[in-house]
Amino acid sequence: MLNISEPNPTIKSDTALWQLGFRPFFLGAASFSVISMMVWMGIYLFQWPMPLLNIDPTLWHAHEMLFGYALAVIAGFLLAAVKNWTGQQTINGRKLTALFLLWVIARLLPILNIGSIEIVALLDCLFILSTGIAVASPIIKVKQRAQTGVLAILLTMFIANIIYYAGLLGLIENGERIGIYSCLYLVLTLIFVMGRRVIPFFIERGVDINVQLNNRKWLDNSSMILLIALWIIDVLQLQTQIAGALAGILFVLHAIRLFDWHTKALWKSSMLWVLYTAYSFLTLGFALKTASVWLDVSPFLSVHAFTVGGIGVLTLGMMSRVTLGHTGRNVQQPPRGLSIAFALLLTGAFVRVILPLLLAGQYSIWIAISQLLWIAGFGLFVILFMPMLIKPRVDGQPG
Repeated sequence: MLNISEPNPTIKSDTALWQLGFRPFFLGAASFSVISMMVWMGIYLFQWPMPLLNIDPTLWHAHEMLFGYALAVIAGFLLAAVKNWTGQQTINGRKLTALFLLWVIARLLPILNIGSIEIVALLDCLFILSTGIAVASPIIKVKQRAQTGVLAILLTMFIANIIYYAGLLGLIENGERIGIYSCLYLVLTLIFVMGRRVIPFFIERGVDINVQLNNRKWLDNSSMILLIALWIIDVLQLQTQIAGALAGILFVLHAIRLFDWHTKALWKSSMLWVLYTAYSFLTLGFALKTASVWLDVSPFLSVHAFTVGGIGVLTLGMMSRVTLGHTGRNVQQPPRGLSIAFALLLTGAFVRVILPLLLAGQYSIWIAISQLLWIAGFGLFVILFMPMLIKPRVDGQPG
């Protein structure tokens, strides 16, 4: 475990990669999303013989997209955000390098079929625990009790990962499903908590007109309570019809939120419409969850509305915004080509989620196209943002 109470020397380097957590984790997350999707495409479409330490490839894919990709984005975002929230320096230099290497090694060992599930579990859980400590330390130091919810989510993710690996090792029946779906709901919870704070703020500041968007407190509270209830019922597979009803109510609540946050002016900025359309896919996920209970709709369509269209698109937009802002650039002037990356990923989400509803007979084709579009979208992000993430801020400030 990383001891963040000790002095934190920085690595002497010509790059700024280890100055703040968003830099290595955003670059690593985007690069890994390309690599892991290539591996998954090879396994799913071309039957590549990938041993993956005897982990079922479908479980590996689901776990790595959530505990691998999404958790890396969350780690990078929180290590940057907590510095702003608290005014305290988060880990950098050697400690940040060590934390990042924990994440990298845990991702590579199954792909390379090196070691054992026990070793991967130890490293992967240690990564989440160390991330939680690195995030919690400055929050506790300045006594920001308002952020305890974020810390609770990280702790629960740590527990969910333990349950997943316990399932793989045969210690907890159905532990793999419980761990993966718990992580999905936890990532959604964190997105809704943070999204409610920042998305309307970004829209109000980013449009070229004066607008004040509506946030309803009753909606915030009720949607969180219902989401937690849906998580428990769905993960434990208690009452399918109750889960469908809860998802339907959540669809209505988040549709109201989309209405409250909408203004025509947001469609002029790619940095705004990418977040809004991602939130729309999250909302669609609840509708598809309901449809999977009472109609002949695959439950995996709602999962991929949440993950590809929601988590994937939104994290790409947030990584872009955070990188531009924290490297001293104008968020409203993103690099040329970024809107293409957004469009590629959104098209991939449409192909993966909507087209199977219309033309189910070509299901494998839609999956292949969406995989290629995911690879292209994140690959373009890496090309555009790698120099920004590696080089020092353009304004000469640290970070």
